[in-house]
Amino acid sequence: MDQAKIGTLLKELRKEKNLTQEQLAEKFNVAARTVSRWETGSNMPDLSVLVELADFYDVEIREILDGERKSESMEKEEKETLLRIAEYADQQKRKAILRAVILFSLEMICCGYTIAMVIMVLKGGGQISAGYAVVPALITIAFSVLLAFNAKDYVTYKQK
Repeated sequence: MDQAKIGTLLKELRKEKNLTQEQLAEKFNVAARTVSRWETGSNMPDLSVLVELADFYDVEIREILDGERKSESMEKEEKETLLRIAEYADQQKRKAILRAVILFSLEMICCGYTIAMVIMVLKGGGQISAGYAVVPALITIAFSVLLAFNAKDYVTYKQK
C-alpha cells in the first residue's frame, strides 16, 4: 500500500469536488491538518472515515487503497460489510475507553487512599500498621497494570 499514491488520489478527488482541505475537514469532523496529512501520505484515515470518503467521492475503497481509480463502483454488500466492520471497531474503541475511565478512576481513589494512609502511619507514631498503606499501594499498581493492558491494543508503533 503506497500512502503517497493514496494521498495523491485523495487530493485529486477533493479538488474534483471543488473543496478546500478546511471544507473537507469540516464535513468529516476532523482537523484541516488531518486532511493535509492524508493527502501527503503521512497518515491514513481511520477505517470508518475511509468508508465515508469512498461513499462521498463515489469510489470503491479498493480504489482509494490502490491509489488509483477503477471503472466499476463499490458493491452495496461490500459497502455494508465494511460499514459493519467500522461500526464494530468503533464499538470496541468505546468499550476500551469506558474501561480506561473506570480503571483510572479506581486507580486515583486507591492512590488518594494510599497517600492518606501514609500520612496517618507517619503521624501515628507506630499506632497504625504500615499495611494500611501498602495494600492500597499494591492495588493502585494493579490498576495501573490493568490500564496499560487495556491500552496496549490502541497504541501504534511506527516501523522503520
